[in-house]
Amino acid sequence: MKTTCAVLAILAAALAGPVRADDDCYVPMADWQPRGAVAKLAEDNNWTVRRIKIDDGCYEIRGQDADGRRIEVKINPQTLEIVEFELKRDDD
Repeated sequence: MKTTCAVLAILAAALAGPVRADDDCYVPMADWQPRGAVAKLAEDNNWTVRRIKIDDGCYEIRGQDADGRRIEVKINPQTLEIVEFELKRDDD
């Protein structure tokens, strides 16, 4: 019984490694929202945009939040959902 539990625990740990959140976007360019829609999303969230670029197939906004903190936000180009949100510290 103990051996079976140990084997199952090892197997579960081995399989859990490759299963992780993927922050890349796999959307055909024909299905992308325009860059202006991303700028509007930032405006609606009170973000100041320094740069909008494409990274790993996603839109990426670099700028500041309403409190003046530096942010990097990855956006799904089709749905405009936030894929990843990073709050940057001054020492980054």
